[in-house]
Amino acid sequence: MTRQVLFQIHWFLGITAGFVLALMGFTGATMSFENEIMRAISPGVVTLAPGTGAPLSPDEVIARASAQRPGLAVEGLTVDSDPRAAWTVQFAAKEGERRGERSYVDPRSGMLLGQPTGAGFFQTIRELHRWLALPGGPNGLGRQITGFSAIALVFFAISGLYLRWPRRTFDWRSWLVLDLRKSGRNLYRALHVVIGGWVALVYLLSALTGLWWSYDWYRQGVLYTLTGTTSREEGGHGGGKHGEKPAETETAKSPGLARAWPTVLTAMDGSYKSISVTLPEGHEPASFRVLLAGARHDRMTDNLKVDLASGKLLKADRYADRKIGKVITTSMYEIHRGAFFGIGGRILLLLTSLAMPLFTVTGLLLYLARRKRKRALAAVAAQEPADTAMDTTGDLLVAFASQTGGAERLARQTAAALGGARVMPLSAVDDGVLSEVDRALFVVSTYGEGEPPDPARRFARQVMATPPGADHLEYAVLALGDREYPEFCAFGHSVDHWLHAGGARRMFDMIEVDGDDGDAQRQWQQQLAALGAEPDLPDWEPAAYERWRLAERRLLNPGSAGGPAFLVSLEPCDGSACDWQAGDIAEVLPGANDPARVAAYLAHCGLSGGEMIEGRPLAEHLALALIPDHPVASGEDLLAALRPLPHREYSIASIPDDGRLDLLIRQVSRTDGTLGLGSGWLTDFAPLGSEIALRLHPNEGFHAPAEAERLILIGNGTGLAGLRGHLRAAERAGHGGHWLLFGERSQAHDALLAEEIDGWLASGTLTRLDRAWSRDADCGRYVQHLLAEAEADLRDWVEHGAAILVCGSLQGMAPAVDAALRAALGDERLEDMAEMGQYRRDIY
Repeated sequence: MTRQVLFQIHWFLGITAGFVLALMGFTGATMSFENEIMRAISPGVVTLAPGTGAPLSPDEVIARASAQRPGLAVEGLTVDSDPRAAWTVQFAAKEGERRGERSYVDPRSGMLLGQPTGAGFFQTIRELHRWLALPGGPNGLGRQITGFSAIALVFFAISGLYLRWPRRTFDWRSWLVLDLRKSGRNLYRALHVVIGGWVALVYLLSALTGLWWSYDWYRQGVLYTLTGTTSREEGGHGGGKHGEKPAETETAKSPGLARAWPTVLTAMDGSYKSISVTLPEGHEPASFRVLLAGARHDRMTDNLKVDLASGKLLKADRYADRKIGKVITTSMYEIHRGAFFGIGGRILLLLTSLAMPLFTVTGLLLYLARRKRKRALAAVAAQEPADTAMDTTGDLLVAFASQTGGAERLARQTAAALGGARVMPLSAVDDGVLSEVDRALFVVSTYGEGEPPDPARRFARQVMATPPGADHLEYAVLALGDREYPEFCAFGHSVDHWLHAGGARRMFDMIEVDGDDGDAQRQWQQQLAALGAEPDLPDWEPAAYERWRLAERRLLNPGSAGGPAFLVSLEPCDGSACDWQAGDIAEVLPGANDPARVAAYLAHCGLSGGEMIEGRPLAEHLALALIPDHPVASGEDLLAALRPLPHREYSIASIPDDGRLDLLIRQVSRTDGTLGLGSGWLTDFAPLGSEIALRLHPNEGFHAPAEAERLILIGNGTGLAGLRGHLRAAERAGHGGHWLLFGERSQAHDALLAEEIDGWLASGTLTRLDRAWSRDADCGRYVQHLLAEAEADLRDWVEHGAAILVCGSLQGMAPAVDAALRAALGDERLEDMAEMGQYRRDIY
């Protein structure tokens, strides 16, 4: 439970604060070597043009600089020991300004050199990094957002380490080795967790130091912990008085630096990197911040107070004498940017900051892949006799542990092949269940690096901690895994060892399945035949595609700012009747790639589409296959790299009685302007009347519960497809009284199938309709906001037996709707509804 909660929080913060952190990482990296970049691109300003002559005295430089800015007093001067470097002067702020002008100055002549190239750019980067450049500056909303994101980064680093902790703690390869031979989701996860392990401690340091500027309570707490005080020593940030008040026209004349300067040089034995002086008003002592020769960073300073009139040294705060707590609190910025640890620390912070967007991108890709795979579970229990599907008296048990549905599918196919076998999740198995059967088959998958699937974690931790009393039991294990991971089928092996330790006897050796390994599945089927299954059962492969005709496609949202949405209608080519239920899925095999994408790829590789290979032009081969993600050198290499086109899944938006199979499809455009594989084929490339390869996919997880008299239907965009199927079925059956909550962009352009929806309201199929238009000024809400506003009604409908069906986008809508439902009904109630099939989702 702890792991699941941490994962959900990790994911939620990732899709919120993750984007802010990506920006902060990029801007932080940009600022890492700002001074060096400025020196390189601003010769003659930051560094002096070649010339002769000794530098003027500090007083002369101040006087000449003041003369060039009439009415503005100089309140600060920085003197560099490098004769090739310009000095800097800080002028007092004008009325209404936070900070006065800072200018480089030639110490040989006192001439102001102005601002370096890129100063405005770096100022913008700095404001983006610190408060997202939002109005209000350091006191506005942007500072609160970046502060919250820093807290989120602390959580990411700690929870990320906990979530990816390998089974063998001291196996350094699990911690540090990145296997780039992996692909797809496995590569995304490897990049996310392995590189995350590399940089976790650095991110903790960045976040904990970044919070120093976000929250005063945090800063005061750190100060008290490290120094025993709750107020910083003057100069802790190196801020001085710059910009605190505008220049005044009549102030007491300062004695100048003529007597104080030799005192400072004597106190430092003439050795320094730079000296910064903050000039006082009147006859107050002056503050000198002396950057030590050979300093690693800009806070390695001796801070001196000197009386300007007499030149007497009043106070010396030596860096070497400071306690570690004060060193840390006065060097917080240098720790934050890595300079505290020297050039190596700065490079390390640069690289880790640049890596920050990687975690946002890979985290999103992992989330989308995980949710997409969950929809792949196909219900095969329809093949089981109704009186044996839940038989509790048979002597054969089939138990499954599944993360994304594959193990459950194979378990149900196994039970169907054997007739009266009991099927249950592994989490429901205990000694009592095992004592009731003589034989048991376990179909279990391994998740991540040798871990059990989420639903079986508590079982693995508690039940498998001790061997079962199973000396009467015969068993076999089908283990599902992925050879790209070193702990291939590890949980399957753990279950096998657990059963064997309890005295159970293997009927045959464990069979390992790598992905969709057809050979291993056939081996399992052959063993089932020895247990009594029909020996000539067909292989467990997906159903063959059927021939359908593209009868019609209609644009539903002309003028929309979003992607074009089409109603696509198909009919069986042979005119036969097909059967499906509301909530089922159509799997479409695209007939060809976007021609523009084919041409672009061939041009990128320098190949001719007309080249004949194996009797067909190369362009035709490529049009009918998955385009590789890497260039090739020849037509033969391309042919060897081609893989079959994958299918695309769409929620069916009609019922068999309509005589057509309808789909609602949003046309997807890639970043290069070409159209998505499935959506481009169905909405653009395939001519009307052409043949479409399609097969029906039962989706029992989105069928309407038989006992539910009323449905609460929630969706957005083309998610209306799955909801439309249910409403058409209800209308056909004469069942009314349902509630539809639907969200889209604009009422003027995105009111999909508005006439049908109004017709359902008029006929009583719908008794309530709530719509949200997120881009309309008079609405500006999403579908989850409708739920929040109707919490009382939602609870009342559920109390009276209504079921909830959600269909729509995985990104944004689905988690937001789930959170709104939990806020209205409570976690426990919603989990109970999910277990009873009263809360079902079809999200993509």
